[in-house]
Amino acid sequence: MRLPLFAGNWKMHGTVKESRDLAAGIQRQLEDLEGREVVLFPPHLYLGTVHAALDDSRIGLGAQNCGWEAKGAFTGEVSPVMLKEAGCTYVIIGHSERRHILGESNDQINKKVRACFEHSLTPILCVGELLEERSMGDAHNVVERHLSRGLEGVEAADASGMVIAYEPVWAIGTGKTAKPHQAAEMHLFIRKWLRRNYGEATANNIRILYGGSVKPDNIETLMLQENIDGALVGGASLQVHSFVQIAKVAL
Repeated sequence: MRLPLFAGNWKMHGTVKESRDLAAGIQRQLEDLEGREVVLFPPHLYLGTVHAALDDSRIGLGAQNCGWEAKGAFTGEVSPVMLKEAGCTYVIIGHSERRHILGESNDQINKKVRACFEHSLTPILCVGELLEERSMGDAHNVVERHLSRGLEGVEAADASGMVIAYEPVWAIGTGKTAKPHQAAEMHLFIRKWLRRNYGEATANNIRILYGGSVKPDNIETLMLQENIDGALVGGASLQVHSFVQIAKVAL
């Protein structure tokens, strides 16, 4: 059975104090993590603050992005080596905001995924379609392209431990959520793609998260769907109460 994963993506929010308080508040209310895994993704600047606030907690620490080189002349980038030293175990790769606002290509995303594996970090590869792509009936093709190009050159031995996050772009920060059957259908499509490309055992190990306006009032219905193994949570992860409610649903 795949352990449910709840990832809190704080995006570009918070101050030092707010980040410390948020991490400490989540830790206090999620002392017992049996039956689920929780990882927080603060801005790079606050990784040290959150790492210290979590102390010896079982709550994990992750980064919202990384460069694909270990070091070099890449102004403004943060390498996987730096992230690992900061205490990170996970990295979000290819989030829709980085694809569609900041122009990241599938080739760049693939380099970042492979860099994570090279430095023993677990990538959470984000895939998902725009509203117009879904309206045109192209959602499956888009997601398949994100998977095939994002995971190009990745062997089954590495892929087995990674995470996929399906985030319909039209549902991110809009208050709209994919209907349970829509989410379940795409998660099944992803699982079948993984089986074709990596085999049954590896595909069954990979967790597939749903991301897109996840809230306490819709998480239970989403988690009842087959092949939804947790959630990539945005806005609701910025409040202790709402994120804790979401994370506790695994019980």
